[in-house]
Amino acid sequence: MTDIAGRVRGSITALITPFKSGELDEQALIRIIEWQIAEGTNGLVPVGTTGESPTLSHEEHRRVVELTVQTARGRVPVIAGAGSNSTREAIELTQHAKDVGADAALSVAPYYNKPTQEGLYRHFASIAEAVDLPIILYNIPGRSIVEIAVETMARLAKISNIVGVKDATANLARASRDRGALAQSFIRLSGDDGTALGFMAHGGQGCISVTSNIAPRLCAEFQKACLAGDYRKALGYQDRLMILHDALFCEASPAPTKYAASLLGLCESEVRLPIVPLSEHGREHVRDVLEKLRLAEK
Repeated sequence: MTDIAGRVRGSITALITPFKSGELDEQALIRIIEWQIAEGTNGLVPVGTTGESPTLSHEEHRRVVELTVQTARGRVPVIAGAGSNSTREAIELTQHAKDVGADAALSVAPYYNKPTQEGLYRHFASIAEAVDLPIILYNIPGRSIVEIAVETMARLAKISNIVGVKDATANLARASRDRGALAQSFIRLSGDDGTALGFMAHGGQGCISVTSNIAPRLCAEFQKACLAGDYRKALGYQDRLMILHDALFCEASPAPTKYAASLLGLCESEVRLPIVPLSEHGREHVRDVLEKLRLAEK
């Protein structure tokens, strides 16, 4: 498990899942992955929330992970979304990620069930015990309602294949509290683009990013500056990127990101219910931001 700590860092894209006429658009997914790697992205996360995992069938979920691994061909690590609010299902998805060659799995805190801290511990410990694959915890109380406490994370970190966390709390004090409670080798990744600069200053190693779907080179350069300790340079990138961070959440994600991707010619803007297409006001806003950043021409 030691190798993964050195590879998972920098700008890691939480990939959108492209659709066409209601079906998975495999050619668009391959095109997106190739473009991401060419633009300097340091890692890929298929079938996370940005990948609309709640609305994918199990067959589609497995196919996206498999295709991502096959296309990446080891050039960057693939951290497969494999979370569920059912421990049994999470184990099955994690086992599939291992079987097809993913480098790690991203496992979200069980949503809706509202487990206790002991329930959270047993959920993640059961996955780690069942599947010998590096696991990155996903702490996102805004969506899952429950938060993995610092003390619970410290317990989980003692399990050899629980190797890191994606922190989407947007709580920068939490980043330092984790740093004090966990070994330096434990991978700490931001899950919130807008606060990633502060998170990195608090000892982070990278960001699992939505914005890097649309501006992968800028996000990679931003992370490169952070990792080098050049926060003045990183702040310059932050000042440019912040309007894009906001625009991509102007309506329910990933509708703004998919519309932006369609403007770049990467895929259709199609989403699945209950996410709806971007409103005209939202489309105008996203277009204006892409034009301002010179990511798309008028």
